Amino acid sequence: MMRPWIAFFSQTGSEIANLSEQLGRWPDVIVVNERKVERVIDSRLQNKKVVFVSNRPTESELINILQWFETPIITLHGWLRIMPPEICETYEIYNGHPGLITTYPELKGKDPQVRAINAGYKVLGCVLHKVSAGVDEGEIILSDSFSSKGLVESDIFRILSETSLKLWSNFLKDKI
Repeated sequence: MMRPWIAFFSQTGSEIANLSEQLGRWPDVIVVNERKVERVIDSRLQNKKVVFVSNRPTESELINILQWFETPIITLHGWLRIMPPEICETYEIYNGHPGLITTYPELKGKDPQVRAINAGYKVLGCVLHKVSAGVDEGEIILSDSFSSKGLVESDIFRILSETSLKLWSNFLKDKI
């Protein structure tokens, strides 16, 4: 029996779509928060089980969804909200982060790739970490890095996306 998979996003959901296509499996539920800013959600998520929550969902709002499944694995893909401590302690949750926080702890938080590019870091990368109540504080599960020498911003964003996809795929293929 396959393990239930719940994926969260706040932006476009394209990473979930790319990962799902690569794995040959879609999440059982995709959770997205309502946003005050206009955004385009990846069209590949149409006809998938997508559940919208409020912009800043409460713990009980999240638990109402998470309790649908026994022992789900939960993944965060650009989820721009902090998970409540009780949820972090109760569920197995992982986050992909496009900042090499193993080398540069100052890249914890939102938009680390932009901050790394602006600071001129020579080595960039991604991590996959267990989610805890702190921002990007959980145990690092996987990481990968690359040299930014000679790369323009669009190349960096593409390589970060590919690196994240590779980390997620390697991790999830044996979990779900």
